[in-house]
Amino acid sequence: MIPSVNDPGSRTIGLLAYLYGPGKHEEHTDPHLVASFDGMPPDPGRDPKATLKDLQQLLDQPVEALPEHARPAKHVWHTSVRATAGDRILSDEEWGEIARRIVAATGIDPGDGEPACRWAAVRHADDHIHIIATLVCEDGSRPDDFRSGKRAQAECRLIEKELGLHQVAPGDGTAAQRPTSAERHKAERQGRERTAREELRETVRRAVAGTQSEGEFFERLASSGLLVHKRVAPSGDLLGYKVALPDDRNKKGEPVFYPGARLAPDLSLPRIRERWTATVAAGQDGEGVTADAPLRSVPGPASARRAATTAAWQAVLVFDDGDDGVISAHIAAAGEVLDALAKTSAAHTRKQLGEAASAFERASRSHVRAARGHDRALRQAARDLVHGGPALGRGEDGASTAMLIDMAFFLVTAAAAWHGKREHAQQAAAALQAAEHLRAAYQAASGHPMAVLHQRGRLLPPALQRRHAAVLREAVPELAEQVLAEAGWPALAATLADAEAAGHDPADLLVQATGRRELDTASSVSDVLVWRLRRLAGLPADASAMPLHGNTTERPSRSHTNSPAGTRQDSRNRTRGH
Repeated sequence: MIPSVNDPGSRTIGLLAYLYGPGKHEEHTDPHLVASFDGMPPDPGRDPKATLKDLQQLLDQPVEALPEHARPAKHVWHTSVRATAGDRILSDEEWGEIARRIVAATGIDPGDGEPACRWAAVRHADDHIHIIATLVCEDGSRPDDFRSGKRAQAECRLIEKELGLHQVAPGDGTAAQRPTSAERHKAERQGRERTAREELRETVRRAVAGTQSEGEFFERLASSGLLVHKRVAPSGDLLGYKVALPDDRNKKGEPVFYPGARLAPDLSLPRIRERWTATVAAGQDGEGVTADAPLRSVPGPASARRAATTAAWQAVLVFDDGDDGVISAHIAAAGEVLDALAKTSAAHTRKQLGEAASAFERASRSHVRAARGHDRALRQAARDLVHGGPALGRGEDGASTAMLIDMAFFLVTAAAAWHGKREHAQQAAAALQAAEHLRAAYQAASGHPMAVLHQRGRLLPPALQRRHAAVLREAVPELAEQVLAEAGWPALAATLADAEAAGHDPADLLVQATGRRELDTASSVSDVLVWRLRRLAGLPADASAMPLHGNTTERPSRSHTNSPAGTRQDSRNRTRGH
């Protein structure tokens, strides 16, 4: 349940005319009162003899009783209270009780004989009510409505529990503005799945992913088909921008423009510019380069995905001991990577990746201000994905997509844990929701490449299978039995064989792949290790074109080699920076 307290207004009759009217797009149905300060006011919606003027005069009476110089300039208090999508339809009696609780909690009508304002609650849709009050109490005093929005939010959390409604995570004021009821009704009439505001927010978000300049950003907006209007100062400086869908028009046939800041707080031009202008000292952003170093070229979608996987791998480490501002920057940049991945991936993964990016958008903003510049590697990864072009759903493109989704899952999960520790409830919930969409996208992307690896593993000579199982037990004893029992073990065995054939030490790779890497949330640890090993060893993500491994003389496991136990611990220590 979502309350929205508006800024005070000056005309009671004007607000009543809107509440009892047809709405901006004929969306209001059967407007009527469900509650009021005395339970007996005139109801212009149900009583043919009652007028809006009658109700206005009743509500304004305490205001009019004051000397003209003592009347507040803005005396109209207004809030809407909306049920969450999916909640049951509440009765008028339930909405009336909700209204009484909201005005009591906010100080408009606190009860217990305390001075109270006059108010009325109007319902003109199934899913919400509006409460209008005049901010002068019966005794001429002003109500204690300080922080009424926060107080309304707290009361709604209690109401949700008591009525068995969807429990909304407490907000912190950093969420994007929700579509209005008028916008939703308009989308329904036009047959749109989403409102214009939501479509624009996604398009702008994807346009900004990995951009390096204003020119590039506005070029992407134009190429996406949006109408763009720039706000320019007399000096010629660019102050802001607004965008519109070409087919979203008002009654006059004019495009309906939305400023970037009204789409999301971080989509205002000043906030977007922070991504382009921030720099860090050399060696402080994980790559030893400044944020405005020359950009590298990426030859194609598969290479871009491998580079993005490496950037995500490095970003996960930041969560271990990074500064909160640096972590916040990496979370925001992770959102850009998800946007770019959704935009460029094949059809069978695009929907779930799009859902993941949309969900994570809420997790990318909090009151912890991002220390931009440190996020260069992830922002570069987003840019690479866009410039690498659309990926096919097969071959190296498809397999490297699965590799990146697997690593993105852990990055998003790390963001959820970070938000959770700081009691960022909405952001943590959004990150977990994004993780579930990534899990589904991974299943779609990994089916074929993992099946190829599984078959390769089943065809390994038994002696080679036993030797790699022994390597696994010695390198990562805490995980070995779990991995050997998983259906994905043959694919990991094939990867260990491929790595060894390429000249790598499989045990060392296993140590690197598991050191300081959270694996508890993985559905299949063997799958995770497959992708990490193939990335570390530089192996193709798609193994279908690689030669099969023939019979090989069985070699002793590492426990019989000259490598002392301490060497493995040294290896673990060396990999803490990977």
